[in-house]
Amino acid sequence: MQEIVIEQLGPGEGERLRGVRLRALAESPDAFASTHAAEIGFPADKWLERLKNPWWVARRGGEDVGLVAVRAEEGTAHLLSMWVAPEARGSGIGSRLVDEVIAWARAEGLDQVGLWAVDANQAARSLYERRGFERSGKVMALPSNPALMESHYVLSLLFRRARRQDVPAIVAMLADDHLGASREGDPNDERYLAAFERMDANPFDELIVAEQDGKVVGTMQLTYLAGLSRLGAERCQIEAVRVAASTRGQGLGRKMMAWAIDRAKARGCAMVQLTSDNSRTDAHRFYDSLGFTASHVGYKLSLS
Repeated sequence: MQEIVIEQLGPGEGERLRGVRLRALAESPDAFASTHAAEIGFPADKWLERLKNPWWVARRGGEDVGLVAVRAEEGTAHLLSMWVAPEARGSGIGSRLVDEVIAWARAEGLDQVGLWAVDANQAARSLYERRGFERSGKVMALPSNPALMESHYVLSLLFRRARRQDVPAIVAMLADDHLGASREGDPNDERYLAAFERMDANPFDELIVAEQDGKVVGTMQLTYLAGLSRLGAERCQIEAVRVAASTRGQGLGRKMMAWAIDRAKARGCAMVQLTSDNSRTDAHRFYDSLGFTASHVGYKLSLS
């Protein structure tokens, strides 16, 4: 098998970019927002200008057989122009190109990777889903062919589903305030692990963590509630929002809530709701600033 090499294009490789890009547009006309006819007449300086953003090619047997680009914008790395030549498909080139973009985004300190994929392109959608991308809920017609629809996908580099080994760090954050200090126990208590296993097995529960440099620094629980009100609409309940003391004041809590709201929208929830203890006045101001309204009075009855 011929060796596959992934190379980042240099600032003077406009002609090389032109060759691969035009072949991609000609071979897969329904995979891109642009067209071969629109780009074949681009002057040389246009291709050089495009290289201001990172581009990678996959090379095999002396031929360029894959291409991908990325553009950074507002904390997101946008994966663009993904293509693998027909003769090279099924050899793992697509995954390696995606990994280059993800690695670049992590190195740049970006929060997520986003992309658009044509709904009819099952192979591309399967590739992205295997790499952990999820639908954001945004859809639109493909600009180069409005008869085709495409969907937006995102991969968070900051948030993920919690794992069993995260439980002690999560419990430590729950205990690190005036309320939690009196009600939480040993983070290694088996009851915490049993509760985690139950949540992890429930498709309507998501225990989420924020991870930075391999360390869990935030957590929240999302629960999707069914009900007959509002024509049977589902709602997202956000609970147990915590940020590690070492990370407070850096905007992580706001990112967590924005991510949770976007996730609820993508799922089709009609409402996001939460409760907050009366004594958490700082939290109340935070939720007010996000647009939440204190529209209900909550009651709780302790059974222990």
